[in-house]
Amino acid sequence: MPSWHKSSMLMIKRYAVLVVVSWLVSACVTTTNRPEPVIDLKKAEVTHIQAGLGYLRQSDKESARRHFYKALKLNDRSAGAINGLALVHQLENDYQEADKHFRKALAIEPDFALARNNYGAFLYRQERYQDAEKQLQIVAQDFTYDRRSMALLNLGRTQLKLNKTDLAEKTFKQVLSINFRVPMAHLELADIYFQQKNFTNSKFYLDQFSKVSRPSPRSLWLGIRIERIFENKDKEASYALALKNLHPYSAEYLEYKKTAE
Repeated sequence: MPSWHKSSMLMIKRYAVLVVVSWLVSACVTTTNRPEPVIDLKKAEVTHIQAGLGYLRQSDKESARRHFYKALKLNDRSAGAINGLALVHQLENDYQEADKHFRKALAIEPDFALARNNYGAFLYRQERYQDAEKQLQIVAQDFTYDRRSMALLNLGRTQLKLNKTDLAEKTFKQVLSINFRVPMAHLELADIYFQQKNFTNSKFYLDQFSKVSRPSPRSLWLGIRIERIFENKDKEASYALALKNLHPYSAEYLEYKKTAE
């Protein structure tokens, strides 16, 4: 083979090797320069908050606290996590810390309806009724809040404690205009009308309560007294038997026994 031909073949082989090496290097560079996966911090924060609330529903306070703190590591101004910690403190009867955390969550996010409703309910339990009314009135005006009917129910109960019965009556009716299947709104109205000696309306709302909820000591005792007014002995006896069988150790059953003697 002529020397020039051998030289040409050698150059072709060397070029082919260089092409392969170049391709391998290029492939390596592409792999090593691949962008790292982006972590969605907001999504992770929300996931921890939801997990914490789930544990709270199971009364697992320690697991709930752990997830709320993880959310705070991702965002130290997480109003959702701070609201969660307020609920943990409330369950632990640490009311000063609970109050502080509710107020902190609302300072960060004033439009946080869930936290404000929780705070209002907390204040109600603390018998701070005027403060509770102020918080719940704000939530009740938030038409985007998906649990607005519950906020209104809390507001109506607070108004009753403040002896604002007429306002409470309107509030409970507003609850039912939003969601007719809120049992306690029916029961509260039945009680209000009974106290006003409007027994027809009282019976109507008690019957509505019975359609959407299981009987409670309060509803059964109210039913006994209503049926006495209407002198319906059979219905009165039915309510009394249910109260005795279902809630024999309730304060309402003791009250019934006093009147039955």
